[in-house]
Amino acid sequence: MLQLIQTEGWGGLYSGLKPSLIGTAASQGIYYYFYQILKNKVEDLAAARGNKGLGDGTVGMFSWLGIAAVAGSINVLLTNPIWVLVTRMQTHTQAEKKIMESKRKLLLKDVTRANSTEASILKDRLYKLDSEKPCPYGTVQTVREVYRESGVRGFWKGLIPTLIMVCNPSIQFMIYETLAKRLQSKRSGKELPKKNLTAMEVFLLGAIAKLGATVVTYPLLVVKSRLQAKQEIGRNVMSRYTGTIDAIIKMIRYEGLHGFYKGMSTKIVQSVFAASVLFMVKEELVKFVVMLIARSRTVLGPSSKKR
Repeated sequence: MLQLIQTEGWGGLYSGLKPSLIGTAASQGIYYYFYQILKNKVEDLAAARGNKGLGDGTVGMFSWLGIAAVAGSINVLLTNPIWVLVTRMQTHTQAEKKIMESKRKLLLKDVTRANSTEASILKDRLYKLDSEKPCPYGTVQTVREVYRESGVRGFWKGLIPTLIMVCNPSIQFMIYETLAKRLQSKRSGKELPKKNLTAMEVFLLGAIAKLGATVVTYPLLVVKSRLQAKQEIGRNVMSRYTGTIDAIIKMIRYEGLHGFYKGMSTKIVQSVFAASVLFMVKEELVKFVVMLIARSRTVLGPSSKKR
């Protein structure tokens, strides 16, 4: 963080903030929308099967996993272009600096080989290069760059590891729903609707669920970010990837296994807190909406009967 502030200023901490906010809002909205729809349908099916004596009427652990996976896949397919732009904007300045450093090394080699006249010209070019600073670019410039490099398919770079990353929220929701169910069962000795969980309980369960999911899937997140970041970093073959498998092989070869866990501590602090808040807010909103629907039915019930 200190290095980022020194090289890019405080503004560097907020690179890609605008598309990131849009991406977060879109992703969470799409994910929870489809998750809630699928969840309601599966719970209705489980209850119907229970009434027929084909089960206990509750949704199993692997059903929660499947629900979360389907909702996550829909979310990824719709929002991947936004996250490609976010990653590009957040890594642009560092990538440009590496490109400039590579150019500088080549110029220095040329200066040592050139005669006095050519060396003078090359030194001027070197001075201009040293005085240049990579300028941060906006959303429009990022869109143009991605399209220029890879066309429309460039906006879905990293799709495969991102789809695999769907297991992150899937594992997260499986852990959450399982822990919530066990907590309710332990407290009362029987199954109760999840609305009986307090906001703090939801917050803590959300934190535990996200922590477990992040530790398991973080290497995939690193691979996805590498693929979506700017690839043209000078002539450094180690930092240029042709695909998911190529990225994994090069990371193991040049960085070792610890390369897959770079920055995990920061990610855990950020994602665990964010997920806990989202779980808590989501559950409270669901309770509020259910309460409003129940009240509206109570108010409209008598009048509808008279008609």
